[in-house]
Amino acid sequence: MEEATVAHVLVFPCPLQGHVGSMLKLAELLALHHLHVTFLNTECIHNRLTRFGAIEALLECYPTLHFKTISDCYNEGQHPGSRDNSMGDITLSTTLHAKPLLRQILVSENPGTPKVSCIIQDGIFGSLAIDLASELGIRIPIIHFRASSACCFWPYFWIPKLFECKELPIRDEDMDRMIRNMPGMENLLRCRDLPSFCRPSSQGNMSMDWVALQTKQSLEADALILNTFEELDGPILSQIRLHFPKLYTIGPLHHHLNVTKATGILSLRTVFFQVDRSCMAWLDAQPQGSVIYVSFGSSTIVKREELMEFWHGLVSSKKRFLWVMRHDLVAGKGNDDRIPAEVEEGTKEKGFIVEWAPQEEVLAHKATGGFLTHSGWNSTLESLVAGVPMICWPYFADQQVNNRFVSEVWKLGLDMKDVCDRHVVENMVNDLTDHRKEEFLRSTQEMGMLAHSVSPGGSSYSSLHDLVQYIKSASQENK
Repeated sequence: MEEATVAHVLVFPCPLQGHVGSMLKLAELLALHHLHVTFLNTECIHNRLTRFGAIEALLECYPTLHFKTISDCYNEGQHPGSRDNSMGDITLSTTLHAKPLLRQILVSENPGTPKVSCIIQDGIFGSLAIDLASELGIRIPIIHFRASSACCFWPYFWIPKLFECKELPIRDEDMDRMIRNMPGMENLLRCRDLPSFCRPSSQGNMSMDWVALQTKQSLEADALILNTFEELDGPILSQIRLHFPKLYTIGPLHHHLNVTKATGILSLRTVFFQVDRSCMAWLDAQPQGSVIYVSFGSSTIVKREELMEFWHGLVSSKKRFLWVMRHDLVAGKGNDDRIPAEVEEGTKEKGFIVEWAPQEEVLAHKATGGFLTHSGWNSTLESLVAGVPMICWPYFADQQVNNRFVSEVWKLGLDMKDVCDRHVVENMVNDLTDHRKEEFLRSTQEMGMLAHSVSPGGSSYSSLHDLVQYIKSASQENK
């Protein structure tokens, strides 16, 4: 057993729910393969996982999985990704606070714990771990993990080329112009389908230059991990491999653990909010495939007018709906943050509102027939695995690209990008659940079957095995 646990992997995600969730699932999978794993997190996120998840039970289940925390600039009333924190602020703050502890972990000797022999770092931190290892004179494999989709990682990487061929920058009047010079995606993405920070009206400090630089720095890593599978993203992965030959595609990560949980293994609920399970009893009472699940993730902010358009469209569709409405979902201050009284009134007959739901369970429930989503990558994969068609209303970053692939490439749903109109909402809900129901059921079921790539003999199962062997062999070489 000592030989099996000599490899020690440090896993370090960006402190946002989508990043932490997927990288913690990776950490669990590595622990299941008898690797020693240290998960480095911020205090704020760790406190939320402790409060709303089941860390103590998880640690009993995975004796080689350990948590370490770094300080951060958020108080308990905030969460990274809230409207008060931008991606640039989060990344900079986390990098500054992480360096001292990372240095200590890499050079310290702890009795009973093997030295760190591999770092899996969130790629959004760029060359952080590479620079630190170089500074310390340490030669260990450094692997970048990208929480975004492969179909968005590729545009991130190709941004400088789009400038060279004059397809960027874009103007407001260019939004429906096709992007023609992106290999593997020629004439697929419109300007409006590019990552949100490519837009002329883009706000915040997650700039094109910054994202392109962070992505380019992944070329310096020893390997790259993407949360996808060959059958989903094959053409794009073939382009990425021209630049990143050591590429591991091990997704959908949550589905790996779904398969494993059938053997009785516990998986942590990676949530930052208190889950309201009353919605499950409500779903149990609804007819099969009758409910539209509505959730815009942990970071999306909507205007009050947009909220009301969604609500009117859902009510007018006369379909049942389960709506996740975070306390900070609606833009504004003070009383403007409250759920409008008319929304609460309108849900009494057909709807049900919770502040946070157990999403994987909701999507897998027989009553769920559609998903109105922000097109976050984890949500997209969870819907894909569950065989639930989507109506996509993307908010920022990779979501615009994910949305385009859902509707135009994988044919798993409808694109509502840049539109927030009650009549469009009503029509799309009815298309998804009535007029085009059989078409979407067929395509989502077929894709759900392909996602079994995580099962023995599948592409993701094999890629995960190759990743584990690479980490173990590198650890032996660096003993």
